[in-house]
Amino acid sequence: MTSIYQFEAERLEGGEQSLQEYKDKVILIVNTASKCGFTPQFTGLEKLYKKYKDQGFVILGFPCNQFGGQDPGSNEEIGQFCQRNYGVSFPMFAKVDVKGPEAHPIFRYLTSETRGFINKNIKWNFTKFLVNKAGKVVGRYAPTTKPESLEEDIEKALNDA
Repeated sequence: MTSIYQFEAERLEGGEQSLQEYKDKVILIVNTASKCGFTPQFTGLEKLYKKYKDQGFVILGFPCNQFGGQDPGSNEEIGQFCQRNYGVSFPMFAKVDVKGPEAHPIFRYLTSETRGFINKNIKWNFTKFLVNKAGKVVGRYAPTTKPESLEEDIEKALNDA
């Protein structure tokens, strides 16, 4: 695989979507959870999305229930929760595994391209991956990294040719 555009994933409301649809955009991919201590980051993520979406930026949220069972709901329940509590308007995808033998291919690619603090495995919800316009991973951020602190990196990626 040469870029993130080689993959597709199921949307939260159903149906497969190719990430090719986001070609030439800067993408922030986040594994999310509805019942996590980091769940309030949805507010900061939505602010980032609204601020930069017209400049070619998109956030893709991937719910995951692998860390402490913090996203046990159905895809429909997750979507309703995100919209009702945080006004999430960026694209959300169906619940996936982000680590282990059943990890979604997107997350296998993302972790193969970057290392976490100790190793390549995702350790918790709200790990973030910044992908440039060419579909290459240019940043990985810990769950504790607040979305607003990514603005400089997002702006740099948006301004790179």
